[in-house]
Amino acid sequence: MLKYVEHGKIKIKLGEQLEKSGMSKNLFSKCAEMERTQLNRYINNDVAMVDLDVLARMCSVLGCGISDILEYVPPENAE
Repeated sequence: MLKYVEHGKIKIKLGEQLEKSGMSKNLFSKCAEMERTQLNRYINNDVAMVDLDVLARMCSVLGCGISDILEYVPPENAE
């Protein structure tokens, strides 16, 4: 019998970075070449698969690193 093992989760912190930048969602979505609905899914952590090109554009527009947008949350801290 297979045992289910919890590995934690990845938290997307785009909303926090966007707020820090002071940039509006509309301007960010235009500069990062994202649809507004796609942007909202990333902000709400409602993404099943992450697009690396989209992450690169996010980092470029916000002038930040990938660790500013993505955070690993270990299983003991995952909700």
